[in-house]
Amino acid sequence: MVILKRLMVSLLIWDSWAHALEIKNLSEAVDVAGKQRMFTQRMLKDYAMIGMGNTFGNPQKDLQTIMHAFEDHLNILIAFNKDKATAESLDKVKTMWAPIKAELAQPPAKEKAGAMQEKLEALLKQANEAVGLFAKQTGKVSGKIINISGRQRMLSQRMAGLYMLRVWGIKDPKFKKKMDDAMKLFSRSLDQLMSAKMSQPEIQVLLKKAKQSFMFFEIMNRSSSKFIPSLIYKKSNDILKSMNTATGLYAAQEK
Repeated sequence: MVILKRLMVSLLIWDSWAHALEIKNLSEAVDVAGKQRMFTQRMLKDYAMIGMGNTFGNPQKDLQTIMHAFEDHLNILIAFNKDKATAESLDKVKTMWAPIKAELAQPPAKEKAGAMQEKLEALLKQANEAVGLFAKQTGKVSGKIINISGRQRMLSQRMAGLYMLRVWGIKDPKFKKKMDDAMKLFSRSLDQLMSAKMSQPEIQVLLKKAKQSFMFFEIMNRSSSKFIPSLIYKKSNDILKSMNTATGLYAAQEK
């Protein structure tokens, strides 16, 4: 019963990604653009879960929701933006997204999982460029903080996605370094956010929650045994939920 309730809450959260939204200012644009980075890694996590035949969290439904959200958010960002360099960056994201979208519509295949990780990582890097350009447009330190906080959402899904590939049996020596780098960046960024002036008491509570969930990943990464995928899935969602709320609170300070 408890698991069912958690699953229902999870589905409600992810269905909300697909809702129509309106960007009112550049700080909100940084927040929304930051979600795009997270979506690339969440799609990888879902892809691996579906490939393994693990239905916890309904990854098939979640993948469809996130794919729609990625495309909708991209179109909204393009419509909102007025900067030439940012427009060029978003156009590159759109060009890269088309073939990936077509591949994600096909059933996941273990032999294609490594290539899918690389393609989604390339899309992540391009989306990250767009976030940086929006943050630069704000001309404020707050834009950088919102960017860093939003990146934590992506890192929660990146760590989980790489772990799912490991459980699925996808062997690539590069994945271990990518996991280590993601964890180091998450930890370093968390310390930076906790010491930021914008991190009001309400945000500090969320950061501490994210830190507690992150400790689970640290234990997992040091262990040679494999954890239950559903636990990793849940912990990554716990971090994502906390950091998404925190990022929204950072962005709201600029309204």
